[in-house]
Amino acid sequence: MTADFRYDVDASWERLPAGIEHKDVSAVGIDSRDRVFLLTRYDPNVLVYERDGTFVAAWGGEVFTGPHGLTVGPDDSVYCVDNGDHTVRKFSPEGKLLMTLGRAGEPSDTGYRAGVPFVIHSVGTITHPGAPFNGCTNLAVAADGRLYVADGYGNCRVHVFAPTGDLLMSWGEAGIGPGQFHLPHGIAIGPDGRVHVCDRENDRIQVFDADGRFLTQWTDVQRPCHIAIDADGYSYVAELWRPKGKGSFTLGFMPEDRPGRVTVYDPHGSIVARWGASTVNRAAPGCFIAPHGIAVDSRGDLYVCEVTYTFGIRGNGLDPAEYGGHQIQKFIRR
Repeated sequence: MTADFRYDVDASWERLPAGIEHKDVSAVGIDSRDRVFLLTRYDPNVLVYERDGTFVAAWGGEVFTGPHGLTVGPDDSVYCVDNGDHTVRKFSPEGKLLMTLGRAGEPSDTGYRAGVPFVIHSVGTITHPGAPFNGCTNLAVAADGRLYVADGYGNCRVHVFAPTGDLLMSWGEAGIGPGQFHLPHGIAIGPDGRVHVCDRENDRIQVFDADGRFLTQWTDVQRPCHIAIDADGYSYVAELWRPKGKGSFTLGFMPEDRPGRVTVYDPHGSIVARWGASTVNRAAPGCFIAPHGIAVDSRGDLYVCEVTYTFGIRGNGLDPAEYGGHQIQKFIRR
């Protein structure tokens, strides 16, 4: 880790109030006051905290089917991406529903088949790109208010909407070439307007201009789940664990265990910091089980959330007694 990117970890930052619990934190976002919004599973809620971890509010509840992504816009509107019912919902900071994109419970036609055998990942069953949405994942807000939605679990596209919710354009198809995707999972827009897409199962971050023209890709990355970009153009990436024997569409099958980690890139895609990849003690402070969401506040502090239950305990048989509480960590920049 370089001298410019050093952090002190606070693994017990969240002060969860009595009566609320969760097994996963799937996403994290920061508002203009550096308040922290968590999107949780089991129970599904948006939880709001002050930057010191003091609980403020909870809302959402049963409105969510598959809570996946959360982004706080420049005006502090909260966008929640639900890959379970194929919608994006825009809320006020207090939880009032303002707009819905997509049709709840109606996935678009992409040929995707769930529950059938696959070699690497179920996204390999997608035969053609489709309209919004089929298993949408995350959202980014551009400086002009346009909404960029990664549509990845059952689709292979990025969709762009006007602030009013009108669809403007889409790009992407299944594959490993430029502008193709195998699970576009995270998305962020830098201060220069470039669109960064975490092409998770292709182990890369693809970079596009605002109209979807491919510019470059970063390949020194592992299963990138989400990306946050600060005002100086530095990118913070949450990278998911790939267990031994699991496959990648671009790298083949893993001969060894590759734990989750966080990487910081400069605006040109060069690594300036990386940490967390421990096979010895994944639950140690500063290490990760299943990093899934990431956000950076105005002071440079990082928040990294994990889908510990879904991926680690239910998916890969980890002991819930040892790993169950490992869901959100704050990294305080020195």
